Amino acid sequence: MRKIIHIDMDAFFASVEQRDNPELRGKPIAVGFDGTRGVVSTASYEARPYGVHSAMSIVQAKKRCPDLVIVSPHFERYKEVSRQIHEVFHEYTDIIEPISLDEAFLDVTENKMRMTYAKDIANEIKQKIKARTHLTASAGISYNKLLAKIASDMRKPDGMFTVHPCHALDFIGSLPIEKLWGIGPKTAKKMHEMGVFKGEQLRELSRTHLVRVFGKAGNVYYDFARGIDERPVVVHHDRKSVGCERTFLEDLHIESAIVIELYHITLDLVERLSKSGFEGRTLTLKLKWDATTQITRSLTQEKILRKKDDILLLAKRLLAETDYKNRPIRLMGLSVSSPVSEDEAFNKKPIWIEGDLPFVDFM
Repeated sequence: MRKIIHIDMDAFFASVEQRDNPELRGKPIAVGFDGTRGVVSTASYEARPYGVHSAMSIVQAKKRCPDLVIVSPHFERYKEVSRQIHEVFHEYTDIIEPISLDEAFLDVTENKMRMTYAKDIANEIKQKIKARTHLTASAGISYNKLLAKIASDMRKPDGMFTVHPCHALDFIGSLPIEKLWGIGPKTAKKMHEMGVFKGEQLRELSRTHLVRVFGKAGNVYYDFARGIDERPVVVHHDRKSVGCERTFLEDLHIESAIVIELYHITLDLVERLSKSGFEGRTLTLKLKWDATTQITRSLTQEKILRKKDDILLLAKRLLAETDYKNRPIRLMGLSVSSPVSEDEAFNKKPIWIEGDLPFVDFM
């Protein structure tokens, strides 16, 4: 039986800012760009009772919390703190899968300290992180990544929660289906229409029925409802794409201005491709018309896309396939990727839904 720990730093960006600036401590803050198109990257716990959360627009966040302090991000500082945290991880295991700067999976089935219980390792990691960075982390412990991730959200902030194999089915059965990986708002709505609101109801559906309704993703939902997740903790991720995008302070509606921005984004993309050494044959254009409407267009070529002229030519072809002349553009992006299968596309980006759910902690 594997022993998996998921470590998630508490309000990471905001906590670093409050740690480094005493004047911000105890105040509701949001890290992000303070502008009409700004988005909350992280909200402090003082801001969350007002309904301020990550991915919310800065404008909306200020309406909900008039005393909200907006802090510009300092990513180099966050990266340095993240390196300190990973130094702690490596004292126990080298089987580490970073998810972002502030969270990671650790496989401690065989650990450097030869400790028997994963909960003891998680507790030591939390203590060392706090001693070295003055920041708190929450930990989830279980026998697979799905349950460890869910567990880490159960007792935030500065909490720890274990899902023991003997109690996994009861635990999953009590969860809202939105807690399970891959079940976003649209899928959840469809399941609700089917009378499925919790894990125990999802478990009653056959694999055949789930596949018929949801396609290949149905196999995943069937397994997850039963606590089955065979995904290993992956030490090295193969980069699937390289891209860049820009959100404009004012919507673009003049054709010449749109083409000029496309040119500059192409230059940024070429530079990133050169630095990363990534090789791909598929170019994707992303356009966002407003806060909720987004489209993508893609073209795949036989040759590797790395030169400005090649990418710009394709980008203009993709742009011509859109309604850009009649609709103002809020965001524009370009990315180069390698062709992927349907399975790879589905597994590319897990969807984790945060929330509180009381449950007995099995230690």
